[in-house]
Amino acid sequence: MSKSSPTPFASRSESLAAREVARPTQVASQLESEFSLEERRILLRIAHHAILSALENQNPDDRGSWRTQGNAPALPPEAPAALSEARGVFTTLYLKRDLHRELRGCVGYVAPVAPLYRAVAETACAAAFEDSRFLPLAPEEAPRLEVSLSVLSLLFPIRSDAVEVGRHGLVISRGVRRGLLLPQVPVEQGWDRETFLDQTCRKAGLPLDAWRKDATIEAFTAEVFGDSDVDKLS
Repeated sequence: MSKSSPTPFASRSESLAAREVARPTQVASQLESEFSLEERRILLRIAHHAILSALENQNPDDRGSWRTQGNAPALPPEAPAALSEARGVFTTLYLKRDLHRELRGCVGYVAPVAPLYRAVAETACAAAFEDSRFLPLAPEEAPRLEVSLSVLSLLFPIRSDAVEVGRHGLVISRGVRRGLLLPQVPVEQGWDRETFLDQTCRKAGLPLDAWRKDATIEAFTAEVFGDSDVDKLS
């Protein structure tokens, strides 16, 4: 499937640019943990398994067909019921290179359109093979792949003066235009609250001051964790 072809998946997902993704540990400590260490491990394993399964089962010239290859994950019998609840989630992929890492893809669902474990698998594969900013992931890159997950709360209306940098992610919309920034972003960029609001408007393609006028402001929180965090806690 061509990357430019509209699909139901593309219409309900969003991708983030490099400067819109931050290190997961920067905001994770500011929120009470919803997921246990084992639950985090399960979700990260699902992300890796979905990507590796797609790599093993697909024609190298047609990575875009991963959704038709029967790669839907199965939860372990002992997995907590919370992992089957519908949740929004962003999967961010990095490639480890010596002492640093570089963004390799980021795609997510803002709305709770699928059970969390399935949303993780779908967004992981989409980040690996359908983020239009990158070539599809190659098999030789898989051993250096690092996964980070941002599990989102439901969106809720918020006043501009109630936005907390480092706690809230933002969605600002007007008409058909909508922009989203994760809670990590202003922390990584060193933005204050008003700059965060301005830049979310920029992401939506709106004037920077649209949040002061007639744009709709919604917020969410996110629990952010990745392979490196789980390794440190093991």
